[in-house]
Amino acid sequence: MKKEHFKSSLLIVLSMLLVVSCTDLEIEESDSSIADSETEFTGIEEPGPFIDNLYSGDLKGIIENQQDFYALNEVTTDELLVPTRGTDWGDNGIWRKLHEHTWTAQHPYILNNWNNLNQLVFRASQIIDDRTTSASTEQKASARFIRAYAMFWVMDMYGVAPFRTPGDGPEINPMVMTRSEAFDFILDDLNTALPNLPTRGPSEENLRPTEAAANFLLAKLYLNKHIYLGQGDPAASDMTKVIELVDAISGDSYSLQSGYFDIFKPDVDTETIFFTIASVGNRMWNGLHYNQNAPGNGGGGWNGWSTLAEFYDLFEGDPNINVPGSGQEERRGFVPTDGSNFGIGFGFLIGQQYDASGNPLTDRGGTPLEFEKQFIALSGNTERAGIRTIKYHPENGAFAGHQILFRYADAHLMKAEAIFRGGTSGDDPLIMINELRNLRNADPLAALTEEDIIDERGRELYKEIWRRNDLIRFGKFDDSWDLKINTDDFRALFPIPASALLSNPNLSQNPGY
Repeated sequence: MKKEHFKSSLLIVLSMLLVVSCTDLEIEESDSSIADSETEFTGIEEPGPFIDNLYSGDLKGIIENQQDFYALNEVTTDELLVPTRGTDWGDNGIWRKLHEHTWTAQHPYILNNWNNLNQLVFRASQIIDDRTTSASTEQKASARFIRAYAMFWVMDMYGVAPFRTPGDGPEINPMVMTRSEAFDFILDDLNTALPNLPTRGPSEENLRPTEAAANFLLAKLYLNKHIYLGQGDPAASDMTKVIELVDAISGDSYSLQSGYFDIFKPDVDTETIFFTIASVGNRMWNGLHYNQNAPGNGGGGWNGWSTLAEFYDLFEGDPNINVPGSGQEERRGFVPTDGSNFGIGFGFLIGQQYDASGNPLTDRGGTPLEFEKQFIALSGNTERAGIRTIKYHPENGAFAGHQILFRYADAHLMKAEAIFRGGTSGDDPLIMINELRNLRNADPLAALTEEDIIDERGRELYKEIWRRNDLIRFGKFDDSWDLKINTDDFRALFPIPASALLSNPNLSQNPGY
């Protein structure tokens, strides 16, 4: 196969530096908007291992990283923040800027995410290219799905999508699709892939795409179409399309499952539509205290990531405690007081924490380890500041490789929202949401509002990457919440990374940056 690599184009950089002042930016070899070739592209000789790496290498790396993609979609919301405690997690303010909404085009996570997603688009395109004649129909469909997934997030997060054909040489700057052009491109990829993907219900093989996974991503496209195309209110026909796609998913034997935290075990369940072998270690240990440990990680947690009191208060139960019997709904979890589950709770950890023998833990200074609801600021906090969150639990493996990307409860809520927004269905959105709430041991709602729907999505899907996307769709991403200091509405899109602008003159910066 042709050898592809990414390197800087000196002529482009020099010419751009003549017109761009006050910068010390450099184009890195990983900047995916710049591709060069040693030989003419003639196709991928062995598509099987290449596609394996797309899913088990490239996608895995993007998802399991706590920085970049995950941080941009979660730490920028009311759901998660990374406060500084002493000097821990200071990192020159890189985490604080995300929660404050004060990031710039030089933020490294914005650049890394741009490069990683665009590289995944490019690598998938190598399989789809007609010169890769050895790829089967299903392999090309699998590549189209992963390209659609990566481009979906580029379009969603940056508002445009650069695109390079595998055979393009270094003298050709990548074309840049508008958001509407990218939307159509993704739609075409998924519709082309759909009939050639396997029809499969819940399975341990769902780390590869199925018809249900393609239908799920299509539903996300149509649900957000009015946002992506700037159409104001959603069209009833698009909402009906969401309903039809979710019905097709349930037709493949996916359904809601009881036992909320069991869903996040590395087992087959009726909810998991698509997952990756990405490690879940970052999702649990980055928030647990240094003195909280379990087999497989005796060194304890990293005492960083937390949630806001106002997000925790969306859940039913005593607002100041979360031990068993606090009147909480299942999804809020609990803090065990008897040493069970290695002493580590599920869901939202607040108040006194315990070890595996049921003894009260202390922090490193000997003070009782009681996780507090409030922060004094984004910096200057004690080790105990902040409620911690955990969905993947170390009793299922301290760094287990099983992270869910598409889940049926999300599809169920998408359908309810689509009906609420005017889609045609014989189902009632209030009954649907109460069906889920009943399964999660939460009191039924008497009526349904937009606020109820997004709150329910937050309660069900916290830490599953969709919070930013949801807040934007509901017009709430520029709302105020604790410790956020900027409410500029243009931040619904991230800036085009400054070095990407230098490398590709077809790109223009997003408004406001």
